[in-house]
Amino acid sequence: MHRHPCLSASALALSAALLGAQASAQGVQTPPTPPNPQVIVTAVRPTVAVHPVPQTAVGVTAEQVQATTNVTTVEDELKYLPDVLIRERHIGDTQDPITTRTSGVGASARSLVYEDGVLVSALIGNNNTNASPRWDLVSPDEVARTEVLYGPFSAAFPGNSIGEVVQITTRMPEHFEASATLEGAWQDFGQFSTNRTFPTGRVSGTVGDRIGPLSFWLSAFHLDTESQPLFDVTATTPASPSAAGTPVTGAVPTANRMSQPVALLGVGGLEHQTEDSADLKLAYDFTPSITAVYSLGFFRNFDQAGVQTYLRNAAGAPVYSGSLNIGGYNYVVAPSAFDNDLYHLEEDHLAQSLALKSITGGAFDWELTASDYQYLKDEQRTPSTALPGAFSGGAGTITSLDNSGWDTLDARGWWRPQGADGLNQLSFGLHDDTFRLDSPKYNTADWIGGAPTTTASLARGDTNTAAVWVEDLITLRPVTLTLGGRYEHWTAYDGLNASLSPPLNVHQPDLHADAFSPKAVLAYTPDPDWRFTASIGQAYRFPTVEELYQAVTTGNQVSVPNPNLRPEDALSEELSAQRNWTGTGGAGGLLRLSLFQEDVRNALISQSAPLLPGSSTLFSFVQNVGHTRVQGVELVGQEQDLGVPGLGLSGWITYVNSDIVSDASFPAAVGKQLPQLPHLRAGAVETWRATPKLTLTVAERYSDRSFGTINNVDHFANTFTGFSGFFVADVHVQYKLTRQVTADLGVDNLNDRKYFLFHPFPQRTFVAQLRYTY
Repeated sequence: MHRHPCLSASALALSAALLGAQASAQGVQTPPTPPNPQVIVTAVRPTVAVHPVPQTAVGVTAEQVQATTNVTTVEDELKYLPDVLIRERHIGDTQDPITTRTSGVGASARSLVYEDGVLVSALIGNNNTNASPRWDLVSPDEVARTEVLYGPFSAAFPGNSIGEVVQITTRMPEHFEASATLEGAWQDFGQFSTNRTFPTGRVSGTVGDRIGPLSFWLSAFHLDTESQPLFDVTATTPASPSAAGTPVTGAVPTANRMSQPVALLGVGGLEHQTEDSADLKLAYDFTPSITAVYSLGFFRNFDQAGVQTYLRNAAGAPVYSGSLNIGGYNYVVAPSAFDNDLYHLEEDHLAQSLALKSITGGAFDWELTASDYQYLKDEQRTPSTALPGAFSGGAGTITSLDNSGWDTLDARGWWRPQGADGLNQLSFGLHDDTFRLDSPKYNTADWIGGAPTTTASLARGDTNTAAVWVEDLITLRPVTLTLGGRYEHWTAYDGLNASLSPPLNVHQPDLHADAFSPKAVLAYTPDPDWRFTASIGQAYRFPTVEELYQAVTTGNQVSVPNPNLRPEDALSEELSAQRNWTGTGGAGGLLRLSLFQEDVRNALISQSAPLLPGSSTLFSFVQNVGHTRVQGVELVGQEQDLGVPGLGLSGWITYVNSDIVSDASFPAAVGKQLPQLPHLRAGAVETWRATPKLTLTVAERYSDRSFGTINNVDHFANTFTGFSGFFVADVHVQYKLTRQVTADLGVDNLNDRKYFLFHPFPQRTFVAQLRYTY
């Protein structure tokens, strides 16, 4: 494995400068909590109540989110946090990965999402589809706080923390509590020949209580939602006119992301999803300091996606495929053009976790956590029969992820030899995880409800990572130093790729890798109002099962491009300065400036290259890219008192310059911008608590365009598969009708911006919610 021989010159400069502000949890002073801020910025936040982690963090409480944000699913809790974008293509989308400040939406394995300390990131892959975090196991009604930790600067987290760590914390009741929420949303969508309103409805409820040492919390929600088209069905315009083909009308002339003229034939992926989720948490206090917590979560999703053709023949009947004449040009449209966007998806997922913890705040505390996530049923059915016949059945395929999933086991300890305010606070732990991929694709005689017949293809394999880590927080006020290291042993095994046609049956080699990741954070806090930090951390992100065992079909051949992918090796650095202040009446604000850099060697990125030796034909598949670099500056601010009682402002702006430094497989990519990572992003939230009952919020989100290709040849961004820029404004009004009843009204994308992040994104959406709490 590649290792950095020494710290970079810039890292040495960071350490020598003694610019840090990473104080202990007791030493950090944060501004008083205002009535309505959207973002709380802190230098240190604890993962548990006993030890801080040395990372810049932003967080928001459930009360703040409820008062300022249109929330339907738990992902919405992060909507306005700096550098965070959840690619939620529509309300309830299950393919919704998260961006980081150094990676786009196609790098889901470069971030970690935890719910109550339990991993919900689907690290079986690294993509924006089935490797998206499993957000759905938690209802927004049970969330207490959401927090984002930036960079791989804590040894407590795996190398997938290259970008960020999201921690969602739910609450347990101290007395009897219950709530019920009713919500409706309506999206007005108009684009090309599709003009419709797409509705969403949600009902949810919670109930909990504490009975002596036992407490319980039960939450459930049901979501029924319809999406705008997620796919455009297009055909490239031929170079020369022709009279061949059946004349049809209705196609819309447009261009693809390469600026090539295409005919838009229709749209697909019009999803109708029904989702049900239930979560049970039981906690038992054996002593005042020792607690056991068991959690059981179940998620069910049924998704039916439809298509809409714009084409009509002379008799006015819809047309989906064949040799067609459109405007004097002959197009040969295969049945798969619409078939691929017509599918049924059914998911039943089960998650369990058990934690036993001691939290005394004394000399020693510990925690044991085990979790298991199972894909009980995960099948997507797609036709291969031409439409319109396929609407009623016919041949097709079933792609399954049944029996996939993961298990994790963590043991953590915190030792404070001089007490909670002593010079040393030592944390350490052991970690083990296993990820399983079992993904056969079957042929079936009836794609709607038929049984599997033959196995068309199969991808299967496992990965395991065992780790030991230690981290020491040394306090010599006003200076603190956090030093840590994480040793990981990774294996990939039982890899199998098979295909019926073209024929393939390959047992992939077992892989092993070892890595040690050092971490250091130096801090200087001259007074409670100022703090400075200098951070450096190395992280290894090991290949996922899907990256290792991808199969690519080329005509009558099929192969696995590289089952020996090397781990990503990232070196991250950050300089940060933060100023806090207190205004009149206890209100105040803060301003933080962060400079960051990330160098990744052997970056795992999907790119185009020859698949077969000596071939000049290019195919897209995951490869190790020699060296990528991201440099950026982030400014985050918050002011709680703008001169009007109850009026507050928070916002952020980030500029990033990314570069592909070396790429032996695809030299045309060298010097280009990393895919899906825009240069400039920003957000702002203005909130006015006009009265104790009424809160008004306006929020803005901005991003400039980015590229979808690694060599940046997709110059036309505002089209299907493009990544266009956008400016979106949201509004939210909350009114407390009584102490127990709250009404919320809002609009997302008030300015009705039409933009693409590969897919067409939601247009103006109205949201109304009524919530009762007891």
